[in-house]
Amino acid sequence: MRKKIFGIGLLVLALFGLVIGGAAAYRGMPGPNPEAPQTYAEEYSMPLSDEEASGLIYMVEEEKLARDVYLTLYNETGLSVFEKIARSEQMHMDAVLSLIEKYNLTAPQTLEQVGVFQNEELQALYDRLVETGSQNTTEALKVGALIEETDIKDLQNWLAKTDNEDIEQVYEHLMAGSENHLRAFVRNLEAYGVAYEPQVLGEEQVQDILSSTGEHGHGMMGGKGKGHGRNGMGRMDGEHRGMHGMGQKAHRGDGMRGEACGMGFEN
Repeated sequence: MRKKIFGIGLLVLALFGLVIGGAAAYRGMPGPNPEAPQTYAEEYSMPLSDEEASGLIYMVEEEKLARDVYLTLYNETGLSVFEKIARSEQMHMDAVLSLIEKYNLTAPQTLEQVGVFQNEELQALYDRLVETGSQNTTEALKVGALIEETDIKDLQNWLAKTDNEDIEQVYEHLMAGSENHLRAFVRNLEAYGVAYEPQVLGEEQVQDILSSTGEHGHGMMGGKGKGHGRNGMGRMDGEHRGMHGMGQKAHRGDGMRGEACGMGFEN
């Protein structure tokens, strides 16, 4: 009988110890709280694949390349189309950066330095494009069109490698912006009497882009992507609202600078 009572006593003490241990864990002592429901971070996060992460890091520098080349060529040519589109490229960078921050990735440390890149291939490309574009005004405009065609192709490739909706939305916004910018550069070239020939994309795709008014792209930006993400996306939405008439010619003065007005920019 005494053994039975003694055994019951040990059981009570053991149970009491478990309760105390659970309470201690709840107060922050080492070890999990056995009384708390177990949750896992992966249930609430949207993990990226290596390709998705690499795409974001690459694209923020590719948008920076566009910004930096346009700022440099604006200083070389004085054409305000370069200055205005450089501002747009900064907004594109902000949009990608918002995703880089969201997914706790490490952004390149050179984003604030014009003409300096972490990616060696983009560094070499920047140097070559600036050298080519500095020859004369028409070469500068061709460089602008080349950058936008390249952006479109790269964005298509990265889109095929992601199934993450917020990344898809940002890439679609960037691609619509690049199509608008391509139209602007080509129309400036036409004002100089230069017939544009595609440099990266196929002839049919380029002609489809050039013949578009840009309204479809604007619809994407004002639709499912509206209000999405952090500061970058909100700013992009406002940017492209102002660029709604980008595909339409708006001749002014000598006819050349008026081409850029079709972008919603003042020249």
